[in-house]
Amino acid sequence: MTYLWLALAFIAAAAVAGVIFARQGARPGEAGKHWKAVGLAFAVLAVLTAVFDSVMIGMELFHYDSSHILGLKIGLAPIEDFAYPLAGVVALPGLWMWLTRKRKGSGSSNLKGLVPQALLASRPVSWINTAYPFAAAMLLTTREIDWILIVGTFYFLIPYNLAMYGINDVFDYESDLKNPRKGGIEGALLQPRLHRPMLWLAAITNIPFLLVLAFAGGPAVWVSLAVSAFAVVAYSVAGLRFKERPVLDSLTSSTHFVSPAVVGLALAGAEVTPGLLILLGAFFLWGMAAHAFGAVQDIEPDRQAGIGSIATVIGARRTVRLAVGLWLVAGLAMLATPWPGPLAAIIAAPYIVNCAPYWTVTDTTAARTNVAWRRFIWLNYGSGFLVTLIFILQWSLTS
Repeated sequence: MTYLWLALAFIAAAAVAGVIFARQGARPGEAGKHWKAVGLAFAVLAVLTAVFDSVMIGMELFHYDSSHILGLKIGLAPIEDFAYPLAGVVALPGLWMWLTRKRKGSGSSNLKGLVPQALLASRPVSWINTAYPFAAAMLLTTREIDWILIVGTFYFLIPYNLAMYGINDVFDYESDLKNPRKGGIEGALLQPRLHRPMLWLAAITNIPFLLVLAFAGGPAVWVSLAVSAFAVVAYSVAGLRFKERPVLDSLTSSTHFVSPAVVGLALAGAEVTPGLLILLGAFFLWGMAAHAFGAVQDIEPDRQAGIGSIATVIGARRTVRLAVGLWLVAGLAMLATPWPGPLAAIIAAPYIVNCAPYWTVTDTTAARTNVAWRRFIWLNYGSGFLVTLIFILQWSLTS
């Protein structure tokens, strides 16, 4: 099979799925807007694909057999490479519309709607934020793709996020009722009848993966997995509720994103060096800043529900300034890492620029930061693109 036929198969499957999902999930009059958005998203992804693939091909990280491609290229990227972002942008938005559509019979006592709601609760737009650190840590250390890398990446892509966010949405239900941003891209509003099934689903989709990964490693892996799993549970469940303990809430949230990288490094048997510790420290500070800034927009609903957070305790203005400071320190810390690590220092700049306009925000206007928070979600994709280019450079320098 040529690369072209494989690409066409992906596009055909995505087109069918995308059309079906969009028709079932779209509200009246939304179809035109939906496909315009799809077109715009593909244009952006096409530019990123052309740049990203051209860089990798130019650095001779891989090549294509000319007998299996058409020969048409954009930059150095074969035209067939653009089939995959096209397939994704056609299918995934339609899937999201289907998952978030209004359903009839929501008061039913059965499990109807559990899987779509669970997927929505897992924040698909943020899956990459936990899978990427694990995969990058392992791949850059071992420089090979094996079953552990595949299993671990899948675990931190979906089941891990299902547990982390699903458990949170169960125990945050009362405050989420008062939070207008829940019920979409920023989290599900799980119906009470789905709370217990959601907890069971989180358990049965996580425990097998944790056991397999633990079996594949030694004590360092066991400890890192235990810390990671504990942080996921302790952040939300009643009795622990680390999310209601100021400062500890940001520390725990950051652990959610740094621990996958630590697990990957432990499984790969990475050598612990000062440069690696500084890199992980900078990543941890970035995670704390992200959580603190995200908590600002929820000050009002959190206070109404009696939930404490770093933002409700020190106030919106101080929290925003803390986030800016943490991002700044994270960026400066990267200057102390081995080359090409210092290049990542610039990645802190967009986050600071996004957050800084709210330097004087007050508790009464804190909800306005949601605009910047939504930009933050998409900034992560741009940052991931830049980090990947740095990783590619690192790979080429050590090959």
